[in-house]
Amino acid sequence: MDNLKIYSQGDIDRLIIARDGETKLGEKVAVLSSWDELEGSSAKFVLLGVPEDIGVRANLGIAGAASMWRPSLVAFLNIQSNRFLNGEEVLVLGHFEIDEPENSSLMGLRNKVAQIDELVYPVIEKIVAAGKIPIVIGGGHNNAYPIIKGTSLAHKSPIAVLNVDAHADLRELEGRHSGNGFSYAIKENYLNNYFMYGLHQNYNNEAILNQIDSNPKLKTLFFDDILTGADFTDMVNEIGSVAGLEIDLDCVQNVLSSAETPSGFAVNDIRKLILTSAKKFSYLHLCEGAARMLDGRVSRLTAKLVAYLVSDFVKAQSS
Repeated sequence: MDNLKIYSQGDIDRLIIARDGETKLGEKVAVLSSWDELEGSSAKFVLLGVPEDIGVRANLGIAGAASMWRPSLVAFLNIQSNRFLNGEEVLVLGHFEIDEPENSSLMGLRNKVAQIDELVYPVIEKIVAAGKIPIVIGGGHNNAYPIIKGTSLAHKSPIAVLNVDAHADLRELEGRHSGNGFSYAIKENYLNNYFMYGLHQNYNNEAILNQIDSNPKLKTLFFDDILTGADFTDMVNEIGSVAGLEIDLDCVQNVLSSAETPSGFAVNDIRKLILTSAKKFSYLHLCEGAARMLDGRVSRLTAKLVAYLVSDFVKAQSS
């Protein structure tokens, strides 16, 4: 049965690689004994995993995104606790345990994604309502929708989102999947202003491009234009006071994902974007990366990349 597994200190301790003379983040992070402790916790950030790729498969993609959560958590917990990042800033909540759908047809997968939405958004709402900032490691980009919904409900108003991505994920309302999370969030008035940074001209269809052209609340800066010197500053200045940060790892070149690309942002471009942003975000969602794909591709570097991005976000948003 689908549920949220809340971690104990013992769950965390089993993932720490101890070394004499060193202290790891995992020795400093907070955990919950009960939901009642959340609001009173001194930790500002809540780390949460959604290890599933049902939404990717429901969008006719290659499975593998479910593999990102655990190795990324291990990599993060084994970062050094030091003057730059202590670890006490972060509460590790746990991860969602999601069963495979009984019906593996396309519609069966899409119905299951809708069930995942109902599982995820109340947890996000509770975290944001407690004054915390969720950091969600996916999983497919379908989970953008319940994260946006939960954040919007907690704030009692639609929010803005900055999505760093090669794809707009504005596909039709044809049943839930990883390609239409933002479509559903806009339709249901949880998402107000949607900013897309780094879209690839080659991989967004004409219907999506027309949709962007016709809606003033949809704003984009194409990666192709960034290559020729287009500036990001104006887009950042337009983002409202309550906004989420989405980073789809398929926009980073040579990162293992169902839509791996040889042309995209360099890792340090993404790190710089996070570290230098003066914008305070309401959440961070890292999605679509993988440690192992169903087609046999593997990478040990994806987890370390996620750990870098999470630690960068905590440092930048704490400063």
